[in-house]
Amino acid sequence: MMRHEIKTSQHGPMGQTMADAVSTCVHCGFCLSACPTYQELGRETDSPRGRIILMKEVLEGTLPIETAAPHIDACLGCLACVPACPSEVPYGDLISPFRAIQESKRRRSLADRFKRTLAQWTLPYPKRFRLAALSGRLVKPLARWMPSPIRVMLDLLPESLPQAAPLREVYPANGEQRGRVALLAGCAQTVLDPDINAATIEVLNRNGIEVVVPKAQGCCGALSWHVGNLQQAQKFAKQNLDAFPSDIDAIVTNAAGCGSGLHEYGLILKGTPDEARAVEFTKRVCDVSVYLTGLGELAPFPASAAPQTVAYHDACHLANAQGVRSQPRRLLERVPGVTLVEIADGHLCCGSAGTYNIDQPEIADSLGRQKADNVVATEADVVAMGNIGCLTQIANHLRRRGSPIRPRHTMQILRDAYQSN
Repeated sequence: MMRHEIKTSQHGPMGQTMADAVSTCVHCGFCLSACPTYQELGRETDSPRGRIILMKEVLEGTLPIETAAPHIDACLGCLACVPACPSEVPYGDLISPFRAIQESKRRRSLADRFKRTLAQWTLPYPKRFRLAALSGRLVKPLARWMPSPIRVMLDLLPESLPQAAPLREVYPANGEQRGRVALLAGCAQTVLDPDINAATIEVLNRNGIEVVVPKAQGCCGALSWHVGNLQQAQKFAKQNLDAFPSDIDAIVTNAAGCGSGLHEYGLILKGTPDEARAVEFTKRVCDVSVYLTGLGELAPFPASAAPQTVAYHDACHLANAQGVRSQPRRLLERVPGVTLVEIADGHLCCGSAGTYNIDQPEIADSLGRQKADNVVATEADVVAMGNIGCLTQIANHLRRRGSPIRPRHTMQILRDAYQSN
């Protein structure tokens, strides 16, 4: 166990949680080979072990936050260190709360504050995000003359946006009803690829599941939580606690980052009057792939599906944060004609990681290129995944390479297979 002198009472309701995470680390170093930023930067201070020591010293009051900040900021929050750790250090219980309590003590540049404020003001709100994206496309030809933070954001914008696809509140099951779930629609996903929700709903309906899409729901709060904006994360969490009904079998998500965010509501709302309610809420949350595999028998797929090789990409917040690895693969293997292949170094993050593309563009770009290289090496027809951030990142890098491999959400592949007859 790592000894520490953290006075937990000085750090609010999450102080003890952070101290417990620190004390679990035995400084063994198994996390180093799993950490993408350590592989990129090669510095101990940019490894999980090094960051734990830095955060410990800041929490003890022996190190100024300004000294630790560059290394903490460079952390993707991908949690690849968690399954690699023999001591089972809950790194996520340290990094996000640490960012939340330290953000108000940070001194950021005007450009940095503008970039973060713009991201927080637009991405969690679909209407604002769509408007911002459409406006950004108009000035994209002028990107080279823009300040660096604006240029980075403009470079990430897609060439075109799909038409908005508002969702109804209820989608009845096909045939005999086997269950009833509520779907978190997501924020950026509804703008960048609304077909993912359409595919998810159709696959669930075809398997006898009624889908409710609560009208009062909002952003899951993960984008805010992972960059230290605790106030906004708590606001979104409380909104969703009130929005989702209790008379359902599960709250299903189809974006890894969102699912991970919902699972952290107990920590986000720790010490508030809503903490107990949040803990109960998280027990009903699961990824759609987990829910579908739990049904057992699924509606049969037409046997006429064309043969295709599918490479599966593990989204970090699905595999590492939620422990969901086998379920999407098992679903894909049920599709006639699909040959599933693995991607080399699949445990390494693609570099998307919420707003990491905006905050750390050089590292994100390098990781994106490496992931695209490994996807291309599979010679697959399609690369499947369960997260909109990964899908956007990998699609951008495959496009730059001129690769014909098509990035698709797991639910889109299942829906397309159902429609193939």
